[in-house]
Amino acid sequence: MALSKKPVTGMKDILPEEMEIRDYVISVIKDTYRKFGFTSIETPCVENIENLTNKQGGDNEKLIFKILKRGEKLNVEAATTEAEVVDGGLRYDLTVPLVRYYSNNSASLPAPFKSLQMGNVWRADRPQRGRYRQFMQCDIDILGEPSNLAEIELILATTTTLGRLGFKGFEIRINDRQILKAMAAYSGFAEEAYDSVFITLDKMDKIGLDGVKAELLEKGFAQESVEKYLNLYQNLEQQEDGVAYLAKELGECLDASVSEGLKEIIDSVSATKAADFKMVFDATLVRGMSYYTGTIFEIAIPEFGGSCGGGGRYDKMVGKFTGNDVPACGFSIGFERIVLLLMESGFKVPGRPKKTVYLIEKGVGGEALCEIIAKAQKAREDGSQVLVARMNKNKKFQKEQLEKEGYEDFVEFYKDPLKN
Repeated sequence: MALSKKPVTGMKDILPEEMEIRDYVISVIKDTYRKFGFTSIETPCVENIENLTNKQGGDNEKLIFKILKRGEKLNVEAATTEAEVVDGGLRYDLTVPLVRYYSNNSASLPAPFKSLQMGNVWRADRPQRGRYRQFMQCDIDILGEPSNLAEIELILATTTTLGRLGFKGFEIRINDRQILKAMAAYSGFAEEAYDSVFITLDKMDKIGLDGVKAELLEKGFAQESVEKYLNLYQNLEQQEDGVAYLAKELGECLDASVSEGLKEIIDSVSATKAADFKMVFDATLVRGMSYYTGTIFEIAIPEFGGSCGGGGRYDKMVGKFTGNDVPACGFSIGFERIVLLLMESGFKVPGRPKKTVYLIEKGVGGEALCEIIAKAQKAREDGSQVLVARMNKNKKFQKEQLEKEGYEDFVEFYKDPLKN
């Protein structure tokens, strides 16, 4: 039986045209983030299963590609639980590996530590447009900075990068988990019910206010609490300054420093931004990861119609490893979706060298071949990109394929000097 030539479902082969754009996007990301003081690191793609299933990753913990124990440690026949046969898993994001890395190496790292990490992650998710089971993530994180400076720097670095890639008119939607909790407390929900309430709230953009109300009532929450909760959101739609409105309305349920801090982030970023975008307070923004403790944010690009990255503050996560909490905040850019949008827009990598093909007729060899290769070497030294290839029988089709890869000039060499 013939072997399968297609990649595994949810994973893909990357053709040269896309690879050129990916390489360019990576170079812009790294160059921009380094200017903001972020340092590149790398972590293994495999993590201990205990780290990946610590109830911090939300629904992503249901999507882990788990790895069986190896050699004598693997005894499937005698096993009665999964823990007896599984000890590792492919990372589903870069935050858990980063926190483990920081916990293990903090004595050798500066404070605060500004990390840049790019790498593939894996989720057993349902594939769709812009969503794969293996995909590149690009994270910047600041560990050890408790103030809003971390959020401001992360948002400015990320939006500057998007601006350099040509994106305009996008939004950074921002909220705070403490505001979400204050709104739930104000409405009369019990603290242990917050996660359930937020899961439903997160569907607001799909099912609307009426859908959220129906689902909360179906879950058994008191009608008075549900109506009080959703009235806050209805009233927010008429407010010019949603943060100020909630600060006043929630009263003692919300610490004043939370709304003041959020306003400082919005105002500071808006006053110093280097790209064309808007900061938008969105009280329905939840973010799925349960490790978030404070500010949360997402990138909304109109062309995609959904999130193209996000992040937030996770001040309690390092403590899970070390016993001592360290302030931490991160922003992950949606690399695959950014590349998808660039591909769909017909994006061409700017400033790339001239791409030339030397097509050599079959039979050209010896001294003549050496002269052609020497000419190509000289052109490469001068900054050109030169592909040297033998001429196919169907030269027209060969050229068409090379043109798709961006080659513009063709120089042909024949055995007969009169043809050259």
